[in-house]
Amino acid sequence: MTTLTLSMRDRLKRYAAREGFGLFALIFLIIFIVLPILTVLLWGFAIRWRFPAVIPTEWGFDFWQETLSRADLRRAFPNSIVLSISVTLLSMVICLPASYAFARMNFRGKQFFLLSFLFTNAFPRLGLYVAIAIIFFRLGLVGTFAGVVIVQLLNTLLLMIWIPTAAFQGVERSLEEAALDVGASRLRVFMQITLPLVFPAVFAAVLLTFVNTFYETYGALLIGAPNVLTIPVIMFPLINNQPIPQYGAILSLVLFAPSVVLLLFANRLLRGGYLTAGFGV
Repeated sequence: MTTLTLSMRDRLKRYAAREGFGLFALIFLIIFIVLPILTVLLWGFAIRWRFPAVIPTEWGFDFWQETLSRADLRRAFPNSIVLSISVTLLSMVICLPASYAFARMNFRGKQFFLLSFLFTNAFPRLGLYVAIAIIFFRLGLVGTFAGVVIVQLLNTLLLMIWIPTAAFQGVERSLEEAALDVGASRLRVFMQITLPLVFPAVFAAVLLTFVNTFYETYGALLIGAPNVLTIPVIMFPLINNQPIPQYGAILSLVLFAPSVVLLLFANRLLRGGYLTAGFGV
C-alpha cells in the first residue's frame, strides 16, 4: 500500500512538472474567464439570488422584458448600429486602397508607415483618448457623431490595413500576369482574379472591424457623451451603479451571442498568418 502511494505521488510530481504551465493556465482560465461568464449567465436568469446560496434560489424571465424595454437602450442600440456601419464603411474606403498600395507598391518609408498603425495600440488607450478629447473639445467635436466616428476610426486601422495587405501579398502574380497576357484589362484581372482570392480575408477584416467598433467604449464615452450614447456606454451604469445586477447580465448576454457568431465566422474565413504577415512587408 505504501509503495503504491509513493508511486502515485511520483507520477503526480512528474505530471505536475511536465504539465505545470498547462495546469496553471487551466486554473487561470477557470477562475478569471469561465467563472465570471458563468456568473453573468446565472444572473441573467435569476429572480432571487442571495448569499450564501451558491446558485439562484428562484429562476425566471421577469427581468428580461423590463431590461429590453428601457428607453436609454432603445435610443443607444440604433446609435451603435449606425455608428458601427459608418465607421466600417469609412474604414473600407480609406484602408483597402492603402493596403493594396502597401502590398503592390515600393516607396520610401513603406515599412515605417505600415508599422505606424501600431502607434494607437502602443500607448494606454484611456490616456490617448483624453488627449484626443482635449483637441476635439477645441474643435467642437466633443458630443458629436462625427467626433465619435473619427476616434473609433483610429481603432480600425490596424486590422483593416494589415489583414488585407497580407492577403494582397498572398495572391500569385503569375495568375494576374497570365490573364494580362491573354488581353484582359487590369480592372477585369482585379475583379475576376485578385478580388475573389482576397475576399475571405477582407470580409473577415470587415467583420472584426464592425465588432470592435460596436463594443468600443472609452472613445465613445469621452467623445460622444452625453449626446451620442452607445450600448457599451449605457452598460457602464447598468453594471457599476445599478442595484439590480440582472440588467447588466441580461444586456451582456444579448450582446454576447451575435458577437461570438460574427467572430467565429471571421475565424473560419481568416486563414492563419494574415495578421502577422504584415510585419514582413
